[in-house]
Amino acid sequence: MRKPLNQNGIFALASPYLSRQNKPSCFHTKAHLIQQLQNCKDLTSAISLHSSAVKCGFLYETFTTNHLINCYIKLQRINLARQVFEEMSEPNVVSWTSLIAGYVIAGQPKMALWLFGEMLEFSVMPNEFTFATVINACSILAELRTGKEIHAHVEVSGFQANLVVCSSLVDMYGKCNDVNSARQVFDLMGCRNVVSWTSMMTTYTQNAQGHEALQLFSEFNVLMNERPNHFMLASVINACASLGKLVSGKVSHGAVIRSGHDSSDVVASALVDMYAKCGCLDYSDKIFKRIPHPSVIPYTSMIVSTAKYGLGKQSLQLFSEMIDRRIKPNDVTFVGVLHACSHSGLADEGLQYLESMHGKHGISPSAKHYTCVVDMLARIGRLDEAYQLAKSIQAEDNDGALLWGTLLSASRLHGRVDIAVEASKQLIDSNQQVASAYVTLSNTYALAGEWENAHNLRSKMKQSGVIKEPGCSWMEIKDSTYVFYAGDVSSCPQGSEVVNLLKELEIRMKERGYIGGSMGLVFVDVEEEAKEEILSLHSERLALGFGLINIPRGVTIRIMKNLRMCRDCHEAFKLISEIVERDFVVRDVNRFHHFKNGCCICRDFW
Repeated sequence: MRKPLNQNGIFALASPYLSRQNKPSCFHTKAHLIQQLQNCKDLTSAISLHSSAVKCGFLYETFTTNHLINCYIKLQRINLARQVFEEMSEPNVVSWTSLIAGYVIAGQPKMALWLFGEMLEFSVMPNEFTFATVINACSILAELRTGKEIHAHVEVSGFQANLVVCSSLVDMYGKCNDVNSARQVFDLMGCRNVVSWTSMMTTYTQNAQGHEALQLFSEFNVLMNERPNHFMLASVINACASLGKLVSGKVSHGAVIRSGHDSSDVVASALVDMYAKCGCLDYSDKIFKRIPHPSVIPYTSMIVSTAKYGLGKQSLQLFSEMIDRRIKPNDVTFVGVLHACSHSGLADEGLQYLESMHGKHGISPSAKHYTCVVDMLARIGRLDEAYQLAKSIQAEDNDGALLWGTLLSASRLHGRVDIAVEASKQLIDSNQQVASAYVTLSNTYALAGEWENAHNLRSKMKQSGVIKEPGCSWMEIKDSTYVFYAGDVSSCPQGSEVVNLLKELEIRMKERGYIGGSMGLVFVDVEEEAKEEILSLHSERLALGFGLINIPRGVTIRIMKNLRMCRDCHEAFKLISEIVERDFVVRDVNRFHHFKNGCCICRDFW
């Protein structure tokens, strides 16, 4: 049994208001008191209303007490809400759910899940809002196992067809990277609304399945009478961004305008990001400048976008403008700022921004921020500082892989075999980016002239069955996507025509001093003539050749690539842009390169 209500616990808060001199008369009706609790905006008023409820005897009723709990939660006083709850003799499902939701709102999802367990111990049956709340807590924590246990409770309790609960389950499975389970829940739903469709589309987008997200959106448009909301449109636009599908992105932009959601910060931010990722930063800038009062979200999108293009000073100018407008930055904003410093060689400025995060803006740097700083220091050759910082950071899984992968690439660039060996060991031991680690370390050995170590490492790769991810590039022409693989001329559209064009261009490049294979890309056991042949068949070069044949003059050729662009191809693209007098935009795994008149926007620093 829970202990009964008394005035020795939380009700002591109300004691100053219950003194002889200051004792309130019972003028409140219950309805009036509840209305005041719902509209209460400060703690002093809340405690005054609390004392009135005690004096009038209303707080002995669960219905009124629940409103007081919600009042304290709304005022971000979760501890006071908890104390009121603890004093209740018979809290009902609403009481439990309110407190559980309060802990989620307060950023304590683990406590919310613990309370849910206590609720079950007291044999209080959860309702749909309870389930939706605790499933949301699992989403925040990416707690797949706990989420599946709660899903089992949902089935037993008969809520397996409930719209609110199922939409929450789809979202939870998506956040936990279990796309198949999310789709199973979605497919079994008896009825769906725009929220459930949005949850499934977002799941696909967040798990790098943009094609599936776009397919689902087309099904929504055919089957449903509802109009898409701004969250759905943002999710679809994000899918277009991840795939680099500019045409689909423009169609989605049209849907945004028709639906009247072009003023939404969330949608505008997604559009800024999409156009930037599709190689149209000018469009991103136009979208951003049309937002009357941009919040931190579109500002952050624009800062990150300009950083990806190597426009560090423009990115930092945007950040300064945001601060001048008294818009509080978030942790993602600082990822963009530090990324801008990294890709523009602004190491000292970047260190100052890192220092200001906690001291000036109250944001604790995470592994992602320190990874940017490691990258920033390593790029300009301050490898020892970068290495010491990397060793001091507690980063796990994907964050750790990004950190050590960044250091490994920089070590190869600067010929630091010692640091490259340690970085690759960290990656291989964590079973993250194993193939990339082997290849990069092998090339580092070869660059340093340590051919025996390079050979041994390649042999170890073969024995271990480690396979390097093949180079792949793609481009969109009208409404069709064309994919190109390194060295695979047979599957390349118009393959012989493309190869002939590339050979002609290579002759003209050599007239301007180009020497294939001279930019630090190393191949073991490959003769010079064969090396040139391999380079000329890199996936981005095949894509470029195809684009030059099929995309009319005056239209920028935009290419996406799954790996980092090599320096030889980078040099070739600069020369070809001057030879044919055309613009090329290449989006590789790290950033954007805009080639024009023999130069790249990155200024050869990437």
